[in-house]
Amino acid sequence: MRHLGKHFSLFTFHFSLFILFLLTACHGSHDGFRVEGRISGATDSVLHFELNAIGGLEELATVKLTPIGAFSFEGERPDCPEFYILRIADKRIHLCADSTETITITADYPTMATAYQVQGSESTRRIQQIVVAQQVLSQRLIAVERDESLLPGQKRDSLLAMLDGYNRRMMGDYIAADPWSGAAYFAVCQQITDLAGSFLLFNPLSDRSDVKCYAAVATAWDGRWPDAPRTEQLCNMAVKGMENTAPVTQRALEIDEDKISETGIIDIELPDINGKLRRLSELKGKVVLLDFTLYGAKQSAKRTRLMRDLYEKYKERGLEIYQISLDDDTHFWQFSCEKLPWVCVHETDGTATGLYAVSNLPTFFLINRNNEVVKRSDFIDNLEQEIEALL
Repeated sequence: MRHLGKHFSLFTFHFSLFILFLLTACHGSHDGFRVEGRISGATDSVLHFELNAIGGLEELATVKLTPIGAFSFEGERPDCPEFYILRIADKRIHLCADSTETITITADYPTMATAYQVQGSESTRRIQQIVVAQQVLSQRLIAVERDESLLPGQKRDSLLAMLDGYNRRMMGDYIAADPWSGAAYFAVCQQITDLAGSFLLFNPLSDRSDVKCYAAVATAWDGRWPDAPRTEQLCNMAVKGMENTAPVTQRALEIDEDKISETGIIDIELPDINGKLRRLSELKGKVVLLDFTLYGAKQSAKRTRLMRDLYEKYKERGLEIYQISLDDDTHFWQFSCEKLPWVCVHETDGTATGLYAVSNLPTFFLINRNNEVVKRSDFIDNLEQEIEALL
């Protein structure tokens, strides 16, 4: 009995310690996430912890790093995957928190933007892969843009091929593979940088295939986090993109007759790459292909080659092309049309597209020698045959 009592006392003592441990752990728990780790080689540098919100960056906390480089930040548990940044000067580490997790980051300051190591967050690890791929792509784009041995057409084809390959990789590996993840959101919203600046890799407002990527992520997020602001953002972009890129099946010309000039068309006056204003009405007497386009669209290079073939074949008989670019990036537009032999102009305010009721790109019109609009692309089965008839 004495031995039994001794064992019972020890059991009671250890059980009490265990209960005390549980109570202490529960009392000290935090319903959120923690970001901790070490960044070496950054003594006395200020490490910023920022929320990468929809409306912009919000600084949450800072710490001055010691020679050890250790840091620790805490954040409230987000309602859906949320994005954060660890930043020293212009070097950034992108994070994604989606639960009460602990994300551990280990890095050396000189290479912290890409060569960091991640533990505790699969979304953050996959976002790191995207960031590294972005950097490689940007370097390749810039190298091609600076390559003076390439002709403009060769440069354009090479740039579009690289972008198309990267786009397909993002769709397959990160968006379609797991559309509910933070990595899928990061992939579909990412921006790529070249010599002209930054641009959206997926632009749902002008490319129907890009709309599908947004819609895939929007649908997945709406199923899990229907009330989240980021879900609303994705859904709005997808819906707007579907409206913008919807194919026009039975649309008449829809041109306001009150705006038709004495020449028989709604006149357009826009600047070319040299800043010279070019009027559409000045081409009276020729058969004109009035083309609204985006040079940045994926099929643009192939389409331009087909138009060049038509132009070379019929220019001596009186064919002219008046091509209006709606690209946001004016530098890319100037570069793309620098060697094109027809009239290339650019508009930024949407006036011409509004006058001609253009809601889908590319869209073109055929204008006869009397400056009369005779057909829209929606109603043209054989463009070359139509041009032949007008000539």
